[in-house]
Amino acid sequence: MDKFIFQIQRFDGEKKWLQRYELPYEPGKTVLWALTTIKDDLDPTLNFTSACRHAICGSCGIKVNGHSFLSCKTSLDELVETFKTKTLTFEPMGNFDVVRDLVIDWKPKMEKMKKVNPWLSPANHGSKSNGFIQSKEEADAIAKPTDCILCGACASECNQLDVNDGSYLDPFIFNKAYRFLVDSRDNAPDARLKPVVENGLWKCLHCNECVTQCPKGIPITDQIAYLRQRSMESGERNNQGARHAYAFHDDVRSKGRLNEMMLPVKTDGVVKTVTKKIPFAYRMIAKGKINPFHFPKKIDGIEGVRKIYSENEKERV
Repeated sequence: MDKFIFQIQRFDGEKKWLQRYELPYEPGKTVLWALTTIKDDLDPTLNFTSACRHAICGSCGIKVNGHSFLSCKTSLDELVETFKTKTLTFEPMGNFDVVRDLVIDWKPKMEKMKKVNPWLSPANHGSKSNGFIQSKEEADAIAKPTDCILCGACASECNQLDVNDGSYLDPFIFNKAYRFLVDSRDNAPDARLKPVVENGLWKCLHCNECVTQCPKGIPITDQIAYLRQRSMESGERNNQGARHAYAFHDDVRSKGRLNEMMLPVKTDGVVKTVTKKIPFAYRMIAKGKINPFHFPKKIDGIEGVRKIYSENEKERV
């Protein structure tokens, strides 16, 4: 008989282990069906969370074969086609504390979210009695970020969270900051921008895993790019990320290409470059990766590059 084989990571509060379950193959079933069937028919001690069954509440996220999915939305047939096997491993979401089996602890994440003040600070052009009037364009600006259901898939996939000391904000928190920053009814941009700059805005690795696995297709990396732009426009420029960005901006505008020898100095300053980057630079030189005597000349067509800069600046005015 054709069957599914599920290996589920169990956790009793102290130790972890993989437990094997088998179910007869049935077409058109979801991951949540498998979990519910196992709990109802095979093992009532299995712990997981779910609620709406319609990809609205976000509570049923887990990892399957190392990738994050919503259990209620994810077809077992699609997973079999993707991974070319009916043996599937279920684990709790990554970058979360685990409470029991597939159940994760959201409380630390919610405490961290408070840093970006995730609530509306009403602007002066509205009132409690009359509310706010928004144009379609203004409403559309917050429509996609508002689709976030806090399933945790983006955080589970985030490679920066894997290696960070805990200060880096989860992708869904950047989404929340963006959502209020672009809301025409809000009047507290500093309450969004300062916290994200102070908590790793420039540390995003651009791996795009948060976007790839988001069940709602929220473009979080685009939002992070926007937050960076707005932070610099607001005067938040004296940080490593902003200095690095301006080094690229100024070099390309000046010569049409990057001056790699001066990039560390422009980004980190002379003292830090000398004390921390010089040994690394020596190794790069020894391996032939960089030429310390190469200072780029202007490229042919540099005026065209500068014209692009000028036109872009006109559009932003």
